[in-house]
Amino acid sequence: MSDGIDIRRVGPEDGVGPALAEVLIDCVEGGASVSFMLPLERERAEAFWTDALDRASRGERIVLIAEEQNTRAVVGTVQVLLETPENQPHRGEITKMLVRTRARRRGVAEALLRAAEAAALEAAKTLLVLDTSSAEADRVYQRLGWKRVGTIPGYSLWPSGTLGDTTISYRHLTPTR
Repeated sequence: MSDGIDIRRVGPEDGVGPALAEVLIDCVEGGASVSFMLPLERERAEAFWTDALDRASRGERIVLIAEEQNTRAVVGTVQVLLETPENQPHRGEITKMLVRTRARRRGVAEALLRAAEAAALEAAKTLLVLDTSSAEADRVYQRLGWKRVGTIPGYSLWPSGTLGDTTISYRHLTPTR
């Protein structure tokens, strides 16, 4: 685990929606292609997290946060989507891997990803997939054992409105006995 960072699973009862909205806004303003365009209003960011946390309470996804130990400030998050078609009960998807710009290069993304993989295994998911438009994030995923499938050009828009590519990766998880 990253020094000075705790990772924990959250739901609506934890009251972290506003803090997660701050992380999302920071990342989008920093140029992250994570489904939102500029400007991202606080109300819209908070509505996204209200929905995500409600879905977590229904078992449709897992939401993890990274908090600084000394301040309890939320500096990152990741989700594992659990809902899949009935012929893919073993598969999950990593989504919304977000780390505040001020907290990057401290091992937060690695700690979040490792915790997400462990949580996915607990949920009986042995195959995870993800996509990223960030070359920096892609390097983290590859370093941690994810396999790159390929890149799709012009897959989505950057927050500024220009087209961006995305890289698809996967990872097989092995249950420990």
